Parts: sequence; structure tokens; C-alpha cells
Amino acid sequence: MPIAYLDTFSGISGDMTVGALLDLGLPIERVREAIGMLGLDGVEVWTERTERSAIAATKFQVRVHGRHPDLDHGHPHDPHHHGHRPWIAIRDLLAGSALAPAVRERALAIFGRLAEAEAQVHGVPVERVEFHEVGALDAIVDVVGTALGFVHLGVEAVHVSPLPIGQGVIHAAHGPLPVPGPAVLALLRGWPVRAGESEGELITPTGAAIVAALGRPDPAPPFRLAAVGYGAGDRTFTDRPNLLRIMVGDPTPALASDEVVVLEATIDDSNPQIYEHVLERLLEAGARDAFLEPVVMKKSRPGTTLRVLAEPADRDRLAGIVFAETSTIGLRYATWRRLVLPREERTVTTPYGTVRVKIATAPDGTLNVAPEFEDCRALARARGVPLKVVHQAALAAALRTPGAT
Repeated sequence: MPIAYLDTFSGISGDMTVGALLDLGLPIERVREAIGMLGLDGVEVWTERTERSAIAATKFQVRVHGRHPDLDHGHPHDPHHHGHRPWIAIRDLLAGSALAPAVRERALAIFGRLAEAEAQVHGVPVERVEFHEVGALDAIVDVVGTALGFVHLGVEAVHVSPLPIGQGVIHAAHGPLPVPGPAVLALLRGWPVRAGESEGELITPTGAAIVAALGRPDPAPPFRLAAVGYGAGDRTFTDRPNLLRIMVGDPTPALASDEVVVLEATIDDSNPQIYEHVLERLLEAGARDAFLEPVVMKKSRPGTTLRVLAEPADRDRLAGIVFAETSTIGLRYATWRRLVLPREERTVTTPYGTVRVKIATAPDGTLNVAPEFEDCRALARARGVPLKVVHQAALAAALRTPGAT
């Protein structure tokens, strides 16, 4: 499933987020359909192609011609209360809408985080919260458009860069407020931020709520970049383009690493018939691997190198088996670092029976599939078919398994 990386070098707002998602391929008609499902009469949305620092971007525009009576609870005709929206009214509007469940869930999560932050800042129960700027109709459109965009793109996880929080003072419904506003700080608690930098508000409450509700503060994992979208903000900065950049792609498996102890002995005076028994004992005792290599020793004598890969904690126990079962009187050992692919074991069904398979995924997405040899051999004997036929059937079944490509 794709992931999204929000590169917030100029901050984030609701309209910038929707603009970037539209730039990534979200059809504007889908946004208009969602507005229709909410019954938001008098709301018009459109896009404009623009540029910031010669970078082409999408500007998402919202024009509100009227009010929504279901949201203006208590103040239907008072112009001084235009834009004051009770959280419970917005919650009921979204919860009762015909939006797709995934869209509705994300939109409620964003506004829910906003309500909790406002309640904390003003010291009131969350049910009594009334939104001002963030609760206006255009902000509802931004939140629903954001939720819709991530669902449309099939994004599974949203990762966010460290956030620039700006500085200075802005004028809001409650009077002058320091930048960032108290609600923004409440929403971003626990997130990596960069203080100072540009004057003015770089992160709006809606943008902070999007980050807090949908994002992850951990760094983005390695991913294969598939598309980039740019959403433009209203202001013009002299030190940076006022853009939100969203990158989308499929995560690539990260290589893990571990340590193994390598035990090694070169033997020229043991009966070679013992080696099968020695290898079986070592593997049964927990060795990661054990194998033999033919060598030519001093005086041109043929010999055998026995090599054992083991967990560091198992070194002495496995060394004891080598000393007990072979004629060697010394063992070399070293600690090696390994790179290992993510792997899993599955059971697949073939025309001949079930087979366990190990599947490892390379960073480029290539699969390494290894059917369990003993399972294939047992089925080949039981069904009277060639071993290679069962092996090929297991490979084909593994590649048909959901998640395999």
C-alpha cells in the first residue's frame, strides 16, 4: 500500500493539503460530490494552476456564498456569530453523511483532534467547543477534501517532516495571538518542530489537526517514489516557496542486520562418513547453518573444512559438539555482520498437498521463494510424481498468494 510523505518546508494548512492531493490526481469533481453529500449549500470550489519560485502547483479555492443552518445552532440570524460552529453540530453532520466510511472516519478524526485541542486551550468540555476560523464552512471542505484525497490515493500511512512553526503575532477572533497559536501547539505536542524562521503563521489549526490525526512523527521508511504533488498557499515568502509538497510511493523493504559467530575447523584425519551425523547434530542443536568444503591441506593431503554459523550465545555449546564428534583439537571463530532480507513463512496448497515456503523480499521488490525441500520430497513420494513437479507447483502457488508480486 502506498505511503505519503508531507514535506512541510513552508508549513501546512488545509487548503495547501487539498491542493497537493488534487495535484496528485484527486479529481475536483470528487470533492464537489463530497460537498453535495454534506448538503453544504452555497459552497463553491475550484482549482487554479499557479507557481511559487517557478514551481508549478495547484491552488485550491473555496468560496462560501451562504450559511448552513444545521451548523449555526443558536445564532441563525446574528451576523456577529457568522463562522461560529459547535463541534457537536459538525460531528453530527459528518457522522450522518453519505460519505464513504473511510472518508468519514478520517474527517471525524481530524475535527475530533481540533475539538480536543480547543477544549484544552479554553478550559471547557469538548462538547461545548465552538469553532471560529477553523470551524467555518471552508475549513469543513478542507478537512473532508483531505480525508477524501488520502483515501482516493489509497495511502496507508502519512509521514511528516519536522514542522516549521513560524513566529510573530496574528489577529484572530479572540484578539492577537502569538505564533504558533495555542491550539496548534496543543495539537503538535510530541512532534518534531523547528522554531523561529519566517514571520507569521506557517501552520494553521486545520493543518496541525491533519498532521496530528493522520500523520506519524517517525521518519518515513525507504520508499519508491511514484508521484509528487504541490499545493500552494496564499502568502508569498521571500525565503522559501509557499508550498506543501506531498510525495507518494510504495515502501521498500529495509535490510536488517545481525551478528553471527562463525566456527571453523579444517580436518584431514576423520572418517568422512561421520560428517552427515555431525551436520545433523549441529542443526538440531540450533546452528543457523553448517556445511562442508573440500580443501587441499599441507603435504597435499585432501581435507574438509567444517563451518558453522551460530548465534553468539550458542558458540560454546556448538563448539562442544564439534569437539565431541570430530577429531579436531582446535576451532577458529569470528563474529560476522550480516545483511538479511525481511522474510516470512507461508503454507501454500498445491494439487499434491500443502507445502511450507519461505519468502524473502529484496529492496527492489523481487521475491525469493524457497519451498521446503522435505515437504516437497514427502509429497513426491506419496503421490508418485517427480520431485521437481511438486517444487514447481509450490513456487507457482506461493506467487499466487495475496501479497506476492
